[in-house]
Amino acid sequence: MPSSFIIRPARPDDLPAILAIFNDLIATSTAVYTETPVDLAERMAWFRARQEGGFPVLVAEETGTPDDRADDAAQAVADQGPEAASMAGGPQGANAGSRVLGYATFGPFRGSWPGYRHTVEHSVHVRQDQRGRGLGTALIQALFPLAQAQGVHVMVGAIDASNTGSLRLHARLGFVQTGLMPQVGRKFGRWLDLALVQRTFPERAEDDATDPGRE
Repeated sequence: MPSSFIIRPARPDDLPAILAIFNDLIATSTAVYTETPVDLAERMAWFRARQEGGFPVLVAEETGTPDDRADDAAQAVADQGPEAASMAGGPQGANAGSRVLGYATFGPFRGSWPGYRHTVEHSVHVRQDQRGRGLGTALIQALFPLAQAQGVHVMVGAIDASNTGSLRLHARLGFVQTGLMPQVGRKFGRWLDLALVQRTFPERAEDDATDPGRE
């Protein structure tokens, strides 16, 4: 198991690894309320939308020996097929020297309604074989200053209520559960309850001064 990692902004050549993490969650968990895997084109469109909206996507990257990381990256891209290899410049060039262990992001809350402009919804996903190493904590904490720099007042999370590990993690990071929506989701032949958590950041004086919604 790798001994250390860094948190950095995601790049397009990280998308095959992000795709693999996301599709594994779809297939094996209730972290994402769908049973249909997505393809690389969908993740590319998602990443572009995040960039165009000014929202961050962060990854946790293994820091190991260059040879080991290059071998892992090449295998990860090869597993995703020719489209991923082409995007990355060929299997050996794909994300060379990098290995994505997890990722986190935030984006709009409830679409583009202007009244929610100071609220975002975040998500964090870590590879199953890398959990318990503090990756989720590090990724979420790295989102906080980015959110505050954008004038975010509230960060929301929507978590499957059976995911007690994620709920405990968010509680440790200052999130408070503010709602429970019973049986709003369905997957694997059963109804799913959704827990809503939020972390409120201090309001900044400059937010008051520049907020067009204030009289």
